[in-house]
Amino acid sequence: MRIFVTGASGWIGSSLVPELIGAGHRVLGLARSDASARAVANMGAEVSRGDLNDIDVLRTGALDSDGVIHLAFVVPSVSEAATRTDAQAIETFAASLAGSGKPLVISGGTLVTPGRVATERDELVAAGPIAARITNMRAALAAADRGVRSCLVMLPRSVHGEGERHGFIPQLIAMARTKGVSGYIGDGANRWPAVHRLDSARLFRLALEGAPAGSTLHAVAEEGVPIRDIAEVIGRHLDIPVVSISPEDAGEHFTWLAGFLGFDGPASSALTRELLAWEPTHLGLIDDLDQGHYFHAPVA
Repeated sequence: MRIFVTGASGWIGSSLVPELIGAGHRVLGLARSDASARAVANMGAEVSRGDLNDIDVLRTGALDSDGVIHLAFVVPSVSEAATRTDAQAIETFAASLAGSGKPLVISGGTLVTPGRVATERDELVAAGPIAARITNMRAALAAADRGVRSCLVMLPRSVHGEGERHGFIPQLIAMARTKGVSGYIGDGANRWPAVHRLDSARLFRLALEGAPAGSTLHAVAEEGVPIRDIAEVIGRHLDIPVVSISPEDAGEHFTWLAGFLGFDGPASSALTRELLAWEPTHLGLIDDLDQGHYFHAPVA
């Protein structure tokens, strides 16, 4: 199949494009800059120049392809402009693919369900700070009623691997360097689900090839890694103390990261594994951190 991929040169896209090509697919990658275009071409994909606001480019890419994987998102992702652009892109893809039965794979984030483990069957309720994003995810799933084989691939808090520079883990490391301590909140027992980016790329391909219309999938390799375990690895590699930060002081110490560190958000992928025979094979988060590559240089 010929697949149109947004975010093709990004953190997950740069693993997904080789995964798709290696499985025999052809890729048309959206690129909004010369650097992105070079990266997409160097991976062996065709290049479509434009960004998520170029509706004609998105429509043409979808109509000229056998399916779409939509990874790109304008930063900051919670801004009104970003979610509006995303909604417009999803509607463009849904309308372009309507009645075709072709796949439309959209990325999202695993939910936080207080007191229990999140599953693929949890209702997408448009509430809280990411309400607009959840509304967009619901719209993507609703494309199944228009004859599109649409599905969601929900990503965990940490999508890790060598070369990560801008995610939560690099930010935690940068903060630990600045503060001189590696911290966690309270007892550090709250958990982040995690997946290696190469395992997530494989799931996106499997979703493209065989996920049922309207399905929600979890790209979760580890149900929940305790934040204290992450802090301890960071402390060991930076040779700094590992300390507990009280919930009252978390906002001052961790700034914008405090809210993410304070959530206990484990998530299961049992249904996804059963449905698509997806089995993660790459390093878990702690073992990946222990390889040392996250500590070679400060975050750019």
